[in-house]
Amino acid sequence: MVNSRQRFEAFQAALKRSDSYRGSMVFSATGGTDYLLKSYYDPKSGLRRQRSLGPRTAETEALKQAFERGRAEAAEDLKAARAAIERQAGINRALGLDRIPDLGARILRALDAAGVMGRGLRVAGTNALFAYEAAAGVRFPVGVTTTEDIDLLFDARARIDFLAEEEVSERSLIALLRRVDRSFERLPADFRARNRDGYLVDLIRPLRNPPWREERTALSPVASDELQAVGIDGLAWLESAPEFAAMAIDQRGYPVRLVAPDPRAFAVHKLWLSGRVDREAERRARDRAQAEAVAALVTAHMPHLPFEVAALQSFPRDVVAAAAPLFVGETEAGFTW
Repeated sequence: MVNSRQRFEAFQAALKRSDSYRGSMVFSATGGTDYLLKSYYDPKSGLRRQRSLGPRTAETEALKQAFERGRAEAAEDLKAARAAIERQAGINRALGLDRIPDLGARILRALDAAGVMGRGLRVAGTNALFAYEAAAGVRFPVGVTTTEDIDLLFDARARIDFLAEEEVSERSLIALLRRVDRSFERLPADFRARNRDGYLVDLIRPLRNPPWREERTALSPVASDELQAVGIDGLAWLESAPEFAAMAIDQRGYPVRLVAPDPRAFAVHKLWLSGRVDREAERRARDRAQAEAVAALVTAHMPHLPFEVAALQSFPRDVVAAAAPLFVGETEAGFTW
């Protein structure tokens, strides 16, 4: 895992450097004078743009040569970083470090590449456990991590800017999903998409108080079949909790970056869910098991994350107090606010 993190960081740095050389520099004649033109894709709009860097001079000649030399070096660095990731993936599979289901990992990777992971979207639900266990260097039992869906927590307060590597006609969550798997379609329950194999992606958001308060419910305001986030009670607590970012390993051995709620907040929220009488009994049992597993992980392997108010101030006091015994055996009376 340490090697994987180091190589993933090197890959991300190489990718960032390579991205800085996207486009081209060419001399083009206008009115009898050669001008150095730089062509590039705007990372926010996805549109191809061009600007002049000045007429041909010794300085612009040197600028063009430096650009081409830097782009070639960046391409070589990225190629080497990719090769290291490939080799490490084989080692990870051999060591049994592969965890995140392939389709879920590809979706998460696409969201991260588009610039929305941790910037308007967080991973919620079962998939968040892969971030926690990877950061702690342990494994949860299969029974608490098995999943055939992914919940994405939408923060309507965040400014969302899709990044693009090339000109695209549509920027939306449903479009991203279809780039991963063309069979994804939005269901009549418009917060949910499903592919031909039955894998589900749910877009969820906090149910506001008052519930009729207007706010954005979608990543894209223009896509006709964009997913519309469904309001769910209790998610405002997770939305306001600190974020937790980690690198995990997918089933093919490749790294994946996840951004999820703080594990302490996750456990407190799951325990609260397990007590909801309007929730299916099977789901309540799974919620309880996940709450206990994450709390035990934090207590044993994350001493830098103490069970304290600073990380849980978005929750009601009684909800936090009820979860205290899961962490360090604290009682309501012994918990300091």
